[in-house]
Amino acid sequence: MVVAEHVHIEHLLREHAPRVLGAVIRRFRDFGASEDAVQEALLAAALQWPREGVPDDPRAWLIQVASRRITDHVRAEAARRHREELVVSLVPPELQLVLSLDSDEALGRDDALVLLFMCCHPALSMTSAIALTLRAVGGLTTAEIAKAFLVPESTMAQRISRAKQTIKSSGVPFQKPTPEETAQRLGAVLHVLYLIFNEGYTATSGPELHRTDLSGEAIRLTRLLHTLLPEDGEVAGLLALMLLTDARRKARTGAAGELIPLDVQDRTLWDARMITEGIALISATLSKGSLGMYQVQAAIAAVHDEAARAEDTDWPQVLALYGVLMRLSDNPVVALNHAIATAMVLGPEAGLVLVKGLDEEGRLEGSHRLDAVRAHLLERAGKHEAAVEHYRKAAARTTSLPERNYLLTQAARLSDAKK
Repeated sequence: MVVAEHVHIEHLLREHAPRVLGAVIRRFRDFGASEDAVQEALLAAALQWPREGVPDDPRAWLIQVASRRITDHVRAEAARRHREELVVSLVPPELQLVLSLDSDEALGRDDALVLLFMCCHPALSMTSAIALTLRAVGGLTTAEIAKAFLVPESTMAQRISRAKQTIKSSGVPFQKPTPEETAQRLGAVLHVLYLIFNEGYTATSGPELHRTDLSGEAIRLTRLLHTLLPEDGEVAGLLALMLLTDARRKARTGAAGELIPLDVQDRTLWDARMITEGIALISATLSKGSLGMYQVQAAIAAVHDEAARAEDTDWPQVLALYGVLMRLSDNPVVALNHAIATAMVLGPEAGLVLVKGLDEEGRLEGSHRLDAVRAHLLERAGKHEAAVEHYRKAAARTTSLPERNYLLTQAARLSDAKK
């Protein structure tokens, strides 16, 4: 019972954190100071609520505590510097009161959305945007983010600090994005969430295939974005894609954490509820006539998830959808997946022709995925010696231990078969 209560409180704090931070930033216009104050409020709640009970309005409680923290900080600094006039100008008396629950700010309906868009400021690099999103909106600690990026905590702290300063210096007001601003930045917001999910679903480095803290956070944030922008087809498409993909997570690894490819997974382990929700989302958005990159990818994922067995997969439909996706996105990874689908429909030699074209373009140069796909298609074409070479080449290039082990296992299997 105690454990369940702590889990409930942790979920509650994670849910309210971005809205509370948004309300405090809206009031005090200081990203860094507001975040520090909110973190203190969250810590106070984590310590007090298990003992004293959750308040009737958790968000108002957190906003009040955070507002008092930042007000006290400003007052302390002003007293130290003997600049009481500055306190008056920076912190009007009404800001020290609990926010009215009838105000738009207290409702917090738009604040999380504003935070997402602020974190994806065009002046920030993609890496900084992802880190800041995870910190401010996702609620991950600096240490957790540093672990995800495989950098020291001090390095990540500096990176996040610079990102905050960039936003502060830009003078971007904390307010609901205009339709024009939404249109300009929504693509970057979705891309950041997509990258966070991908890193969580297939970690680029380390001993584990999955980083569920990242993939789960990406799903949570995208669900929040869908709640705020329910009519946007690409938001719905991205959420559907995440759900339909993450539904297979339990079947992707064996007892020892080894990678299990899609065609040999135990599909009874797939999450049926996530699949049902994802298919409903993509079906609803496609019926509206809109079409975007994430919607098409979700439709491809749905085709895979609807197949009871690997051999039941409608590969001609998958190939057709990749053809549509190729026209929407000039992404070499999409082209690589298109080559796989081509091989499944027209034979491995047809797929190898497309892989060769990607090799000549050079956009995937050094990528282990290009060699891994080439090895797989060479094996299907019966060219086992060449397949072994490329399985080993791919293994040498990946920094993911589960992927490396899988690729070396495939090479060893083919080598043993020749003996």
